Amino acid sequence: MSEKHVLNARRLLCPLPVIRTQDAVKKLQIGDILQVICTDSGVLQDIPTWCRINGHTVLETFTDDYDYHIILQVGK
Repeated sequence: MSEKHVLNARRLLCPLPVIRTQDAVKKLQIGDILQVICTDSGVLQDIPTWCRINGHTVLETFTDDYDYHIILQVGK
């Protein structure tokens, strides 16, 4: 059964949100869900690109008042 995890990458600028996402995913199991919360709008392109390259699936992206959220499922 997959587990849900949250990564707070607020106030980090490129490339740190992607690096922190990569580090978090290394500790997770295939099928786990990771929600990454950021304040740098570049993550809306950077993290989905990183996911495609590395075999992970972006399930959802959305924004609220101040944050950008990327929800991904760990693959490979």
